[in-house]
Amino acid sequence: MRKEVSDLTERKEKKMKSRKILSIVQMNDSHAYMDSHQEMFWQGDDVVYHPVGGYARIATLVKQIRAESQGRVLFCDCGDTLHGTFPALDTQGKALIPVLNSLGLDAMTAHWEFAYGPKVFHQRVSELNYPMLAINVYDKETKKLGYQPYIVKEIGGLRIGLVGIASNIVDKTMPPSYSEGIYFTMGREELSPIIETLRTQEKVDLIVLISHLGFPQEMELLSEVHGIDVCLSGHTHNRLYEPALQGKTLVMQSGCHGSFLGRLDLEVEGGQIVDYRHWLIEVAADIQPDPSADELIRHALAPYKGDLSEVAGETATALNRGTTLEATMDNFLLQALLENTGAKLAFSNGWRYGAPIVPGKVTLNDLYNIIPMNPPVSTVELTGEELAMMLEENLERTFSADSYQQMGGYIKRCLGLNVYFKIENPPGHRIQKLFVGNEDVHPGRYYTATFVTPQGVSQKYGRKRENQSERIVDAMRKYLTRHHPVRAELRGTFVAV
Repeated sequence: MRKEVSDLTERKEKKMKSRKILSIVQMNDSHAYMDSHQEMFWQGDDVVYHPVGGYARIATLVKQIRAESQGRVLFCDCGDTLHGTFPALDTQGKALIPVLNSLGLDAMTAHWEFAYGPKVFHQRVSELNYPMLAINVYDKETKKLGYQPYIVKEIGGLRIGLVGIASNIVDKTMPPSYSEGIYFTMGREELSPIIETLRTQEKVDLIVLISHLGFPQEMELLSEVHGIDVCLSGHTHNRLYEPALQGKTLVMQSGCHGSFLGRLDLEVEGGQIVDYRHWLIEVAADIQPDPSADELIRHALAPYKGDLSEVAGETATALNRGTTLEATMDNFLLQALLENTGAKLAFSNGWRYGAPIVPGKVTLNDLYNIIPMNPPVSTVELTGEELAMMLEENLERTFSADSYQQMGGYIKRCLGLNVYFKIENPPGHRIQKLFVGNEDVHPGRYYTATFVTPQGVSQKYGRKRENQSERIVDAMRKYLTRHHPVRAELRGTFVAV
């Protein structure tokens, strides 16, 4: 009996020794928030805010994980990293390079990084000490891939294939300059052959997908294409407190603004994940910043500290973008547009990025965080028919039953109208009633509208399109001086019925 127990124990020990351990750390959608910032948290039936984030605290957490895991760590970034704050845009992402290079990242993919144009982004990629991966970005002339599709890393005795899929909507919903000379696919056709190459030729133990398609799109893709072990998801700012399972693939996504890191500890045996543990880690304000990373951040932000700390006004409303149908942050922006132009309607894109602004002082930095591109205030005349078409298109891109047709952002932000709609209806048939003011929209009537960027009102809609001399940050500053404090509560612009 003792010998049998001894043999069993020995077999268990051998089995445990044959298992390989790996910690995967994920950062996604940090949007160039180098320092701490406010973040929004749901608590029962209320919302609370407190400061979190900053790359120096992320550096501390990653170093702790490396120590705990004895260096067996894979650290990946799912993109939306080099764009989103004034210092990032002012330097076309260059201000972040020394900071990111200090973090020990293994690979990334991208989305808003293309906002500087593909040529500038290629330059930024050349300055990074880790690769940009994308199986779905092609040169229009040569039809060749613009970036490495995959790499293989060896960590802790494991061969790991890393595959990248960039956001596929850059050439579909974003300004044309973002995709000049390149085009994007979903990556569905390209993924299977790469999985085959990694398994049969590269002899990898694990395949990790670094994606910026969005959580719904990735879940659909993984239902069609098998062989991915872990999908690091980005774009849709989901806080997944435990991984989703699609077939045999573990899918994780970790919030936004660098407010969270995702950690997934794997036990791997014979090329199979046999056990795992997951944490969504809040990058809390009481975490001690890493001194080296902190110094790099101070240096990067120093040229902007004085100007961006200027107080532009005060808000009585907590301004956030954490809600799908309508958001207080965008209502503030739209109120400024309406007052600036005297238009009847106002539109902006349903951006997800932009850290909350709590009641109290509003700084110039806060205004640039709302809309870091600082585009001109624009005006246009739209027919009632065009209004309905534009809104139906946006509702389909937000709520499509086909995940591949979802191309958000949130719902287009609007003021001056009211939309009553059925989420579940097919494309083109969601709107039940549409009002401008208290009147039904008339298909043939023209309505004056103000907006920012072609994502607010696409080029294909309207007449008499003009860019005004004033830019949106100045328009918001003026609005703050006239309204002290600002109030921008939810108005029920979109109502799901």
